[in-house]
Amino acid sequence: MKIAIAASAPDLDATVEPRLGLCPYLLLVDTETMAFEAVPVPSGRGGPGAGVRTVALAAANDAHVILAGYISPSIAATLRESGIDVITPVSGNAREAVEKYARGELHRRGHLGAGGGAVAGSLKRSARQFASVLPVLVGVIMLVGLFKTFVTGEALFSLFTGRPLLDTLLGAVFGSILAGNPVNSYVIGDALLAAGVSLYAATAVILTWVSVGLVQLPAEISALGVRFAVSRTVAAFILSIAIAFVTALLVGGLA
Repeated sequence: MKIAIAASAPDLDATVEPRLGLCPYLLLVDTETMAFEAVPVPSGRGGPGAGVRTVALAAANDAHVILAGYISPSIAATLRESGIDVITPVSGNAREAVEKYARGELHRRGHLGAGGGAVAGSLKRSARQFASVLPVLVGVIMLVGLFKTFVTGEALFSLFTGRPLLDTLLGAVFGSILAGNPVNSYVIGDALLAAGVSLYAATAVILTWVSVGLVQLPAEISALGVRFAVSRTVAAFILSIAIAFVTALLVGGLA
């Protein structure tokens, strides 16, 4: 059987390239005799359509299998439709890859079709994303409970008087003192509106909560410098007040 290997050099001691579209050579190997032919890949090392050209080269040389570190799911699907098998991920040198394939080891270890590889990768990414979001969701639930427990309606009404300009300024100050992600800011804003606080104050809190955050200013100074950090914080505070006031004014007028 003839197999094609994405290789970094024109011999069997060459390493298998991590990506099919980046290989400078395609090794065409007879698995029974280990006889091989090294075919240079036109425009190797990437470039537009490099993967497609490599696939066409393998098909033109009657390869039945392609071994590579990675092949895009769409190209792998096209190969299978043309009767060419795809095995990924493959690492090490070309000689070892051929020997492992001949013994059937690559099928057991790493044969991922386009569909299987794509699904497995999607599931892993989804799991990581859910794990990263889970603490935020737990924090939101706890934040709602804490806000309703410790921030009473009387305290809010004593702070926010209902005057647009003053409420916007006070909301900006309140939001700037703390810091958080957008999800938490929406929870705080909804709780403020539910308690009867004006839209001006709630909008200012949401904007400054995310964009200002005085509690993280020391870390920002150490990472980006005093001038940049202070300038960005002041500009974000001023712009948040203006944007909050205009937004609340427009929304209130439309309502």
